[in-house]
Amino acid sequence: MLYNAFRLALHEIRRNVMRSSLTILGVVIGVAAVITMVNIGSGATVQVTEQIASLGTNLLIVTPGQRMGMGQRAPAPAFDVDDAEAIAREVSSVAGVAPSSSRLVTAVFGNENWSTSVVGTDNRFLEVGNWSLEAGREFTESERRAGSAVCILGATVRRELFGNQDPLGSKIRLEKLACQVIGILQSKGQSTMGTDRDDLVLVPLRTFQRRLAGNQDVRLIQVSIDKGSSTEVAEEEIKRLMRKRRHISPAEDDDFSVMDLKEITRMLTGTTQVLTALLGAVAAVSLLVGGIGIMNIMLVSVTERTREIGTRLAIGALEREVLTQFLVEAVVLSSFGGVFGVLLALIASVVASKALRVPFVFNPGIAIVGFLFSVGVGVVFGYFPARKAARMDPIEALRHE
Repeated sequence: MLYNAFRLALHEIRRNVMRSSLTILGVVIGVAAVITMVNIGSGATVQVTEQIASLGTNLLIVTPGQRMGMGQRAPAPAFDVDDAEAIAREVSSVAGVAPSSSRLVTAVFGNENWSTSVVGTDNRFLEVGNWSLEAGREFTESERRAGSAVCILGATVRRELFGNQDPLGSKIRLEKLACQVIGILQSKGQSTMGTDRDDLVLVPLRTFQRRLAGNQDVRLIQVSIDKGSSTEVAEEEIKRLMRKRRHISPAEDDDFSVMDLKEITRMLTGTTQVLTALLGAVAAVSLLVGGIGIMNIMLVSVTERTREIGTRLAIGALEREVLTQFLVEAVVLSSFGGVFGVLLALIASVVASKALRVPFVFNPGIAIVGFLFSVGVGVVFGYFPARKAARMDPIEALRHE
């Protein structure tokens, strides 16, 4: 019986190709919109996770002052190099500690200039932050101790100042400091917040303090924790140590912050997942619109075929057979819409991923759910017209003009 109902459904669809195509289009758009939104959201979540992971693994960031919201911090004394060394020495499970300070400076080479961030640090900054050198070398121990005028360029600074030239061995000016380029960092691209991570110049911390800052301050300490160790335990140890070194009494609040990148990852991925769910829900509304379109067309079809239905019922067709015929027709329409919707979603996801510069992530599970949901729409919205057809009075149906 189902096979015959399927054949009759295909026959009716072919008989009204234009009307059937427009009906299917609503389901196609709905399915494609839902799947595309979820795929883009999944790609954004993957991108956020990868970008934060590229900052360093099991990373804690220690900064002076308490966060007050909107990027503001309460004023507090800066750290010094001894604070960073104390963390490396006294906190268990520490894999690396990188003290640093930074400021915006105009870098000049020949006729070219570029406003960039100069970071005073040491080679541990590269290790802790998962940085690699594209060319050149790191700072030597003698350069670090003596505060030599040497620097390592980020990819953006290299491009803006040197273009296609090889900068190694050249000298650039950072305000009053003329430093020799000894290395080039591999590109990391934009961060999750849209900032350019390659727009920086590294110099030895002592060079930065003596020649650019004029003080011994350390404004940020990055702490990498051993794999398998708890960042929460390490965070508590750092807080206890810093409270002791900064002479904070038990009744006083911390005048520093310890931020775990895992918390940022969870927060941002949670945000992208919520946005994905909201976008998917909004897109699902178009599926309901497509379902209403199916119900409307099926009601029109029932009206047009009233005499046919009456004839079938008069010669002995059962109500359930008529119900099945129209219900199968609605499901076939919605199934075609589901199939074409999944194919359209694949194309739209690839195009949108390239346009938005997020990884292309195709989830077969959501494609299957989208298709099954389209079938469900056919069942739900096709049932009322099918029941109406099955419950017709044969005599009244045969009288229909």
